[in-house]
Amino acid sequence: MNKMSHPLSPFTFPLFLLLSLLLASCRTGDEPVIPSQVEQVGTGIYISSTDTTSVRGFYLLNAGNMGSNKCTLDYYDALTGNYHRNIYGEANPDVVNELGDMGNDLQVYDGKLWAVINQSNLVEVMDAATTRHITQLSIPNCRHITFHDRYAYVSSFAGPVEIDPTSQLGYVARIDIDRLAIIDTCIVGYQPEELVVHGGHLYVANSGGYRFPNYDRTLSVIDLSTFTVTDTIDVAINLHSLQVDPQGYIWVSSLGDYNTIAPKTYVVDPTTRRVCDSLDIVNSGMAMAGDSLYIYGAEWSYAANDWVITYHLVDTRTREVIADRFIIDDTEQQIVMPYAVAVNPTTRELYITDAGDFIAPGKVYCFTPEGQLQWKATTGNAPSRIAFTSTPHTFLK
Repeated sequence: MNKMSHPLSPFTFPLFLLLSLLLASCRTGDEPVIPSQVEQVGTGIYISSTDTTSVRGFYLLNAGNMGSNKCTLDYYDALTGNYHRNIYGEANPDVVNELGDMGNDLQVYDGKLWAVINQSNLVEVMDAATTRHITQLSIPNCRHITFHDRYAYVSSFAGPVEIDPTSQLGYVARIDIDRLAIIDTCIVGYQPEELVVHGGHLYVANSGGYRFPNYDRTLSVIDLSTFTVTDTIDVAINLHSLQVDPQGYIWVSSLGDYNTIAPKTYVVDPTTRRVCDSLDIVNSGMAMAGDSLYIYGAEWSYAANDWVITYHLVDTRTREVIADRFIIDDTEQQIVMPYAVAVNPTTRELYITDAGDFIAPGKVYCFTPEGQLQWKATTGNAPSRIAFTSTPHTFLK
């Protein structure tokens, strides 16, 4: 791919990221565990011990640089205001290579922390309270994960990492979370990315990124009762992110072709299985909080010979942009390359990560619900996913 490649796709990183292959990698077995680091960034909050639902912190997965085996895990403790960097190694000193190569997704579910490690072709399952390793599930070129009832669903590109117009169809793996075993797979479109569950169906965004310039343009609809594709919705080329709003509509990002076809944001009606609306918004990532949809965009401009960064706040009820920024101070000028956005479901605090140049450590910024900076912390390389947790982390000795 050319320099227009989207920064969220590890197989299409800009050329300068290949320099990261020269960097040091994680432990190979004979090396000592690199100790975690603690940074006091917040003031800490009080949550009653009887409150089992409020967010007590979050885990942050750092993708690392492709080929360097530098995926790491951080933890922010909302009770103390401490940000802990690189905690996996100390919790798992016997795990060789630690988390592996290119962390792509992270979720907390059923008392476990699930990390999708793309280039290592695995899903790492940890205890959500201690991040102790439980097991690994082998899924080739795995991308994203979601859950419903007693199952996890993981999208897979299936084939190797390479631009290939004849690349094979991808699939979704179904995991029994009690047995921690893959029990079924379902073929979908080409290079499937994010997936969401709604109304007894699983919606899968197919990108076709390896088939450039002949991208896929569909959502696959899987009936969860039979785990078969029952419909395919035509949306737009190169689909990536999905969110379901409180009204039950599905928001879909299209990344365009990085050249002549512009990125857009679409709305799909799951009842009619058709696109019912669209917004001319570059959508590199989004987070839903009630009726508010936070969207950031990173698009290459040939005119400026640089990335153009945008932020939009959308009211999902009216589908109108109610603000062309959701950071009210000048902090957005410090953010070089936004790489993830998340909203604390308890406090409505807003978090944005910054991958910077993808080589040096990144940053995470915490804003008030109104968009005022509260604190920032240094992360690992390419901070890619935030997963909130209501269980306080226990650091093992």
